[in-house]
Amino acid sequence: MHQPGLRFRALVLGSLTALLVLTGLAKAAPPWAQLIPFQKKPAPARTVASAVDYSLTEQHGPWLILCTTFVGNAGEDGGGDGEAQAHEFARELRTRYRLQAYVYRQHFDYTQPEVGLGFNRFGGAKKMKPMRPVEFNEYAVMVGNFDSVNDPLLEKTLAQVKTLRPAMLTPGKPQPGQRSATSALSQPLDRIREYYRSIAPTEERKSKGPLAKAFVTRNPLLPDEYFVAKGLDPFLVEMNKNVPHSLLRNPKKYTVKVATFRGVDTMKPKEFEKLTNERQGDSKIDQAAISARNLCVALRDKGVEAYEFHDTSESIVTIGSFDSVGEERADGKTEINPAVHRIMLEYAAQQQALPNTTQMGIVPKKLAGISFDTQPIPVEVPRQSLAATYNSSALR
Repeated sequence: MHQPGLRFRALVLGSLTALLVLTGLAKAAPPWAQLIPFQKKPAPARTVASAVDYSLTEQHGPWLILCTTFVGNAGEDGGGDGEAQAHEFARELRTRYRLQAYVYRQHFDYTQPEVGLGFNRFGGAKKMKPMRPVEFNEYAVMVGNFDSVNDPLLEKTLAQVKTLRPAMLTPGKPQPGQRSATSALSQPLDRIREYYRSIAPTEERKSKGPLAKAFVTRNPLLPDEYFVAKGLDPFLVEMNKNVPHSLLRNPKKYTVKVATFRGVDTMKPKEFEKLTNERQGDSKIDQAAISARNLCVALRDKGVEAYEFHDTSESIVTIGSFDSVGEERADGKTEINPAVHRIMLEYAAQQQALPNTTQMGIVPKKLAGISFDTQPIPVEVPRQSLAATYNSSALR
């Protein structure tokens, strides 16, 4: 019968060796590359429609520079002057400065009541409403297509944007009925900026351009997962993807770890050499994988939703899938999810009398001769970090 631990040991050693051998070889596009929406691709031929459509999409890079914003109405007929001005400004940045400018719309609704802190006189939740109910759209003009926040081109472009003096935002001779040449723009903060510019203590600060406050931000259309630094290395994903009850296939965010099996504590050269010289099936990492597999199978045979996960130092077994560990109460404490708490109690060690003594001790529970952890704990389900995977690909 094929032993699962042998497969993991072979995969660990084989993968580490392959990483060294394949370093100098030509690199083919990884299979997940097609899932990264902002991979750089040859620009398609411009059409009349695309020439005027500056709307921001997921393909325009994970990092952008926010230049300025315009406010428009929230009606079904669009954003009015604010939307038109945002697209006009993006067009100026593209044609005059050759920047890849886009427009992103954000809707704001301050007409609905909000639940506040504390309680009302009847014991119910305290509700508040805005003093001036308003609903509107805001249009941000952004310069994009940056792969990383550390991209040298991003820093260079930001410095350039801060010094620009676009004709659309540069004060000049006011037209009849206008406070200034820019007063017709749908920018509520325009008067504030002009005021602070007028009282600036130095000529240098007075001479700053209208985009001096531009800053770097993330693409708001991309999910949080793209910017999460933590996550599984592709090597560990490869190690676990073909496991029958892999924790990677757990559909929820949390699970309860009920058993831990330690393998190797280090990957130092001497330890690695010892690992490679041991007979297959005799190493600690093999035994850890086998124990986790057997316990997971035993739990599944009893109808328990069990999962296993393996890395280079240990293997674990978990039970259950949950959207949350618990809910925060009004006093700031967390009320644990009853289903999570039930699993923690069911598989926790019990206090029993020790054999041949009158003393009490903590005895871990067992199944199929394999011990559970003394205290099961809720843990987050590991996920692959798409951001780390994309960044490692971009550096190749």
